[in-house]
Amino acid sequence: MTSLIEDYVNRVDFDSYEDFHKNFKITYPDNFNFGFDVIDKYAEIDPEKIALIWTNDEEEKHTFTFSDVKKYSNKIANFFTKKGIKKGDKVMLTLKNRYEFWFTMVALHKIGAVAIPATHMLKFHDIDFRIKNANVKLIVTVEEDRLIPDYEEAQKELGTDLVKCVIERDLDGWINFNKAIEEESDEFERPTGDNEVLADDISLIYFTSGTSGLPKMVAHKQTYGLGHIPTAKYWHKVEEDGIHHTAADTGWGKAVWGNFYGQWIAGSAVFIYDYDRFNGIKLLEKVIENKVNTFCAPPTIYRFLIKENIKGYDFSNIHHVTTAGEPLPPEVSKRFKEISGLRIKEGFGQTETVLTIATFDWIDAKLGSIGKPSPLFDVKLLNENDEEVDIGQEGEICIDVSHGISPGLFKEYYKNPEKQAAQWHDGYYHCGDTAWKDEDGYIHFIGRNDDIIKSSGYRIGPYEVESAVLSHESVSNCAITAYPDEIRGQIVKATIILQPGYEGSEELKKEIQNHVKRVTAPYKYPRLIEFVDEIPETISGKIRRVEIRNNDNKKE
Repeated sequence: MTSLIEDYVNRVDFDSYEDFHKNFKITYPDNFNFGFDVIDKYAEIDPEKIALIWTNDEEEKHTFTFSDVKKYSNKIANFFTKKGIKKGDKVMLTLKNRYEFWFTMVALHKIGAVAIPATHMLKFHDIDFRIKNANVKLIVTVEEDRLIPDYEEAQKELGTDLVKCVIERDLDGWINFNKAIEEESDEFERPTGDNEVLADDISLIYFTSGTSGLPKMVAHKQTYGLGHIPTAKYWHKVEEDGIHHTAADTGWGKAVWGNFYGQWIAGSAVFIYDYDRFNGIKLLEKVIENKVNTFCAPPTIYRFLIKENIKGYDFSNIHHVTTAGEPLPPEVSKRFKEISGLRIKEGFGQTETVLTIATFDWIDAKLGSIGKPSPLFDVKLLNENDEEVDIGQEGEICIDVSHGISPGLFKEYYKNPEKQAAQWHDGYYHCGDTAWKDEDGYIHFIGRNDDIIKSSGYRIGPYEVESAVLSHESVSNCAITAYPDEIRGQIVKATIILQPGYEGSEELKKEIQNHVKRVTAPYKYPRLIEFVDEIPETISGKIRRVEIRNNDNKKE
């Protein structure tokens, strides 16, 4: 059994959450490079150690060792270098869950180039926006939907000298990525001198999902991967020589949270299922078949699973389950525990951070809570005067950076000093999310500041109401938003997708309203209900509440 976690932490084992929070520290050299210092070191000390288990809907299956990852990443690094890619250059990846993503990310880290992962669901304007604003020099993509023509059109419109690579295809104007890298050497020397990669250099840029406006470019340092050690070791509870799976497309930040940095540093392999069309039952079957030990998925997947017939599935190899992305409805948590015997442990973070708050190893899950702060961050709940609020009071989740910056916190909003100044000032990074803390130190998420509903003097977070609405048998999905009201200022509106077999009616609206009054504080019930066929979402699957509000304002 091998792990490199001891190379980067002062201690591995802790007696309690308090011990962990007080004493956990990350250490690293000034020239830390994930590619050389983690991947190549594993390849040296344990070359046959499994890094990646990959399968798809065609029942292809590949198992890659760390020796394989070193070899392919070196080939890709040599190919990129020949194409003129150097330290600081931007490379965009739309690879779904192809195994090439992992090799390419490692290669970019070795060069010191900047990776820009993106989802294959991007539309032309999204692609155009990213290439232009990040000054992308090279792309590697799958052939999916309109990606190829959209990339070509963006290149034409912007007049850029873009190197275009496609996976396993021969297309005019494109390089067959797989053929090209096979021709390259599998040796790549660590850059030195001006080309040396330093820990503080930008390694990764994520575009935010744009729930409330244009996407922002979030730039992370080379040390970002080290910030995910608590994610993997003390929240996911990955096992040395075990297998972990996080359900996420590589275009989302959640993919490197759960299937890359921390898991590998902590000694776990990752399992990847590259599906054509998402099917929750099929995902569960693949996870069970491949003997996954630790599992993480967004609440929507757990919500889907409990509505399916998964009684009788063998969960014995799965030892620990987690969730993040949006708050977990308590009803979903209870039901999943009944079926699987596993308690889902929540976590919270942003594109700008690593895991910030979580139900860590030593603390019990508390329904409705996202857990307690990570030792990497000095988390405080502040009012509008930057004063810490009392227990039970609402405040903005903020990170105190006056005593130093954690490896898990982003470096900057790239090319956006105005946004940087708005979110990062007076010794704090302001997350823009509202929460409250209970007497046991657990933090309870309320919502994005923009999403809080202010009705008749009450402040109502959307997630608690959503959870209450979702617990009604007729509801498949819902979004809670503010709706303007002359008397109350705002009222609670529920936009609802019904389960098959139910039809929207005034009678059903009243039934749902009465149900919400019974399961949560009566003042929180939705005074307005709209039944719809779909709810607007970002390309990462988050509800675009701003779009619902804007559409409602247009109706006024």
